[in-house]
Amino acid sequence: THKNAIFIGQITRFVLQRIRDWKRSAPVLRLNFRASSSSSSADDTDSAEVLSRYSDRPWEYLESEEYIERYGSKPVWSNYRRNHKGGVPPQKTRKTCIRGDKICGNPCPICRDPNIIVHYKNVNLLQQFISPQTGIVHDPTRTGACMKQQKLLNKAIETARDCGLLSAQLPHVDYSKEDYSNTHGAVAATPAPFSLSSGELWYPWYGSIKPDERELARVKRIYKDYLKPDV
Repeated sequence: THKNAIFIGQITRFVLQRIRDWKRSAPVLRLNFRASSSSSSADDTDSAEVLSRYSDRPWEYLESEEYIERYGSKPVWSNYRRNHKGGVPPQKTRKTCIRGDKICGNPCPICRDPNIIVHYKNVNLLQQFISPQTGIVHDPTRTGACMKQQKLLNKAIETARDCGLLSAQLPHVDYSKEDYSNTHGAVAATPAPFSLSSGELWYPWYGSIKPDERELARVKRIYKDYLKPDV
């Protein structure tokens, strides 16, 4: 019983000492927490201001020092490498890089930078995804853009071309002059009226055409099982 009393007394002193230490350190911890929370809120406010500024005018980001320091004069997808299994890359990129509030590993060149916003007025960004030689939009397997961003890119490029912000290259079409000739009587100017005799037609091709007897006999011989008796 004496040993138990000594043991209980030691435990009581240890617990009381821990409580005193906690009371001394608790205000300091609260102050540190407040300071860290205020700094994090300030950072969030700054990032929100930057995002809001670029969301209204996304083309200004491509002229900023931050963009030039990160990408230089190269396209945003020039240094991007797809992450896939095996040596043969899939024929399609992933559907999307951001699901809810979670970002996948190795996101596409557009999703990895929150300041890059696809907009039809962001012409400098859209031109990076168009071939300067052919005027065709680059395939996503080359740029690495996910299917969601590629769909937004195609729509923005179409809108920019409709608004005249991007030059549209029309395909060259070879046509035959005979298809557009106006020398035929059916498409030429209507001739002056003239007196028609009874039974005469205005145009000669409107009348009944007499078929070739040999050709008619050949067709009848081929389809004789399907012709009516009076034919």
